[in-house]
Amino acid sequence: MTAISRAEPETGPAAAIPGLIARARAAMAAFANADQARVDEAVTALAWSIYKPERARELAELAAADTGLGNVASKIVKNQRKTFGTLRDLLRVKTVGVIEEDRARGIVKYAKPVGVVAAVVPATNPAATPVNKAMMAVKGRNAIVVAPSPAGYRTTARTVEHMQSELRRIGAPEDLVQVLPEPVDKALTQALMEAADLVVVTGSQDNVRRAYSSGTPAIGVGTGNVPVIVDSTADVKDAADKICASKIFDNATSCSSENSVTILADVYDRALGALQAAGGYLCSPEEKKKVEQTLWVGGKLNRRVIAKDAPVFAREAGLPEAAGNAKFFMVEDEGAGPDRPFSDEKLALVLTLYKAKDFDAAVAQVRAVLDFVGRGHSVGIHTKAMANARRLAEELDVVRVLVNQAHAFGNGGSFDNGLNFTLSMGCGTWGGNSISENLNYRHFINVTHLVTVIPEDKPSEEALFGAYWAKYGK
Repeated sequence: MTAISRAEPETGPAAAIPGLIARARAAMAAFANADQARVDEAVTALAWSIYKPERARELAELAAADTGLGNVASKIVKNQRKTFGTLRDLLRVKTVGVIEEDRARGIVKYAKPVGVVAAVVPATNPAATPVNKAMMAVKGRNAIVVAPSPAGYRTTARTVEHMQSELRRIGAPEDLVQVLPEPVDKALTQALMEAADLVVVTGSQDNVRRAYSSGTPAIGVGTGNVPVIVDSTADVKDAADKICASKIFDNATSCSSENSVTILADVYDRALGALQAAGGYLCSPEEKKKVEQTLWVGGKLNRRVIAKDAPVFAREAGLPEAAGNAKFFMVEDEGAGPDRPFSDEKLALVLTLYKAKDFDAAVAQVRAVLDFVGRGHSVGIHTKAMANARRLAEELDVVRVLVNQAHAFGNGGSFDNGLNFTLSMGCGTWGGNSISENLNYRHFINVTHLVTVIPEDKPSEEALFGAYWAKYGK
């Protein structure tokens, strides 16, 4: 029997929530005594459920067909690369029993489950995100119930079936991973969030706010709108190639996809030429207006063009044949804010270009973009001057500053940077989030501290107040 068929239609979908939670708790109880090796085996089983080549393709094709977002080739890469990287991270850490011992402080830390996790997942990643979260949850010996986007339901349900199949294969409780029954709506997802022990939301800010108001501890992610700087020292060809590869990946569905590039004036023409050589089409002012009218309808992003292939976008926007043969589209703009829609997140193959007279102006432009949309998420810079990168890290309210990287590939963890692999990027309080790092296994464990007596560590009053007294008196 699959996860989908467990609902009780005669009493309505919401009546299934207590049953889902009860089965999740029973699965956790059956898994409670699993040692680290057994836990890691279960996590590996979940990874293989989507990493297996034929399944990675099946789920990618299903996601593209069901949601109309992104493209199959990128989704195959995402299904495998993110899963492989996350498995690497998880197999390197302990989450069972004693996970840390600090003898000097007399503290021993024990990992415990957080409980039943409600995982809200977006239509943009209806397969990769459920597996990513399930791996992290089960690593902590938790159970997880997935709340899919209605548009991606069929893909997510099939993904859960594959995960359950692999759990059965190794003799682990299949109900460690479950999915809400159809039809999924806000009320059903809300009921799950209220019944769970932890809510983890990737997707719309409406869902994030609902999670925070559910009464259940919650972790949400912020809005992406990544701005990138190309400074005077950058290798413009390398920068252009990376920006292109990142921008076109899965047709810009990622929250980490570059939405704007601010280029220093003294390298602007060369960088623009490199972007064009990489596959970018520079829109004329008239074509820019067509793009704007096509991309936003009634003040909202047009689902007919977001995350669609370049030829589809070009045709819908009435752009010339040369545009349809491009990989992505560029528009030149100034400023940021409600009256500058191209400074917003676009979820489409449209990249906004800004020219900055110097690095101070570039920083100001990036800050203006983030203050409008995307504060807390991340920025990128292409440079040979690390002082410029450090300045961004010191001055901007973002969690991540990526240097000389393709943003969509590096922001959620990469094999050549030290970030945790994830599909959920915390944005700190700047982005209305409770975490300021990539979602990872630590967010799925409670920690018990065993505390023993150590030699007294009490400094004198003089040691603590001496400098203050000397400067200001007693």
